[in-house]
Amino acid sequence: MDATVAIRNERPAGQRAVAKRPLKPVAERVLIIGLDGATFDVLDPLLDAGYMPQFKRFMDGGVAGVLHSTQPPITPAAWTTFMTGKGPGRHGILDFEKYDAPTHTLTFNSTYEIREKTLWQLLSEKGLRVGSINVPMTYPPKPVNGFMISGFETPSINAQFAWPAELKEEILHVVPNYSYRTNWRRRALGGAGVLAENLDYIAHSFDQGLALTRYCGDKFGWDVLMVVFKLVDNLQHKAWKYLDPQTNGRYPAQREMAGRCFTRLDNVLGELFAYAERNAATVVIMSDHGHGSLDGKAQPNLLLSQWGYLSLGSGWEQAATRAAGWLHRLTKGRMTRFEQGNRGIERELAVDWTRTRACVMHAGIYGYLYINLKGRGPHGIVPPEDYDRLRDELIERLRAEQAAHPDGRVTPVFPQVHKTEELYGCSREANPGLPDLLLAPYPGLAVARKIRGGKAVRWCRGSRLEGTHREEGILAVGGPNVRCGARVDANIIDITPTVLAALGLRVPVDMEGQVIRQAFTVEPVVEQEPPLEKVAASAVEAYSEEDRRVLERRLSDLGYLE
Repeated sequence: MDATVAIRNERPAGQRAVAKRPLKPVAERVLIIGLDGATFDVLDPLLDAGYMPQFKRFMDGGVAGVLHSTQPPITPAAWTTFMTGKGPGRHGILDFEKYDAPTHTLTFNSTYEIREKTLWQLLSEKGLRVGSINVPMTYPPKPVNGFMISGFETPSINAQFAWPAELKEEILHVVPNYSYRTNWRRRALGGAGVLAENLDYIAHSFDQGLALTRYCGDKFGWDVLMVVFKLVDNLQHKAWKYLDPQTNGRYPAQREMAGRCFTRLDNVLGELFAYAERNAATVVIMSDHGHGSLDGKAQPNLLLSQWGYLSLGSGWEQAATRAAGWLHRLTKGRMTRFEQGNRGIERELAVDWTRTRACVMHAGIYGYLYINLKGRGPHGIVPPEDYDRLRDELIERLRAEQAAHPDGRVTPVFPQVHKTEELYGCSREANPGLPDLLLAPYPGLAVARKIRGGKAVRWCRGSRLEGTHREEGILAVGGPNVRCGARVDANIIDITPTVLAALGLRVPVDMEGQVIRQAFTVEPVVEQEPPLEKVAASAVEAYSEEDRRVLERRLSDLGYLE
């Protein structure tokens, strides 16, 4: 189709514009609502019990289904895949952390490391107005045609978290207690009172997201507007046993309190649905991954040590490493995992790199294993001609490892072990920073790089049951031209191509996702355009040492830096 369709958008005074769309749109505007970590395993029982009537009406009147996440199903990889329409092998983000083998260092990922253009950049270049609120992997915020308020990985309100820069002071005025803290408190004998405080803090974050959506949306105008409610994920990490139908019957009072927190979210969703209707917008509700119980923590570095691939120093050397950490903590404050002398591996481990062939360098949901390859890093010992053979050998041994659950079941510890270039369909030459192997644990397990005890899996006590990620997230779509009552099965990589096509825009040919055509009563016109230019990775470091301390505490509290 060659006809140009122009839609006039209502904007604040002085910002009236015409957004040109080369194809016929099926959506005038799009409001995207992110429920970080949301799963139908929790939401369906809440809907059935009447805790979320607004969301239930929305789902009944539109399209819903499972939204499959990335591998690994973790916040940075998944949200970046959503924003780019491309997988981790293309955009370069696999985890909160990144390991640089040539310098043997760990640091945090930021927008400087995203190698592909995001939805916000693409739409801005096409003249459409965008707004992004609390979307993970948007710190530091980049210039857009509209506004951006960075997400969960922002160190604090002292950072420059908004574009344009002057918006920061307005936000702090509109939301005086705005914060990036997760704030889950623990107190001995705190009981229901502490839980109520925690849940109220989370519910208040929902109200803040609504306030920012209305204020910034009205101030800047928008064609595509997004807000993410990150603390849905935190709630499930910390209060899983009160939400999981398999366990929450033991905690009726806490189950009711957690349910009421979701009702607070539902009230906010109702207000956002009304806001979308006033702006003739299609609504997309999505999560970056799902959730399930955290049953145990797999210890690949223990296995590597037992099998002779990872060599630890003597007991005295390990004790000295721990003592040095404690001395640093007493004299200079807590040592971070990034400081000199502890870079590249957990400070509690005294690794003998001269005798180590492989090590999981960072972990959380999955494990990221690197070969200690000669010529790649300062301590490399594995000859390049042994690289492929060693990887195949490790894959075979890791996949064969089994563990007995407390209930007697025996399952693989790592049912999937991937060569990352094969998983992502890319080359190692173009992606030298990729892990050599990606270790996917059995559902219910997270991966730890620490070594505690002598078993491959450290099982969690039922009384301390928390949540961890699953691959199955959620998708719900509603509004003009959306089918009623339809069910879809999609992937998070499909959302950006779908948004572009729905808006009457061509989809870059190098996007890896597919347009979810079956969501609409009028099928979007899908045409492709030339591939996007890659974004050059920047050597700029986004985080100071104090920023790293803040993020390490925040992420460790959720089990992401094990």
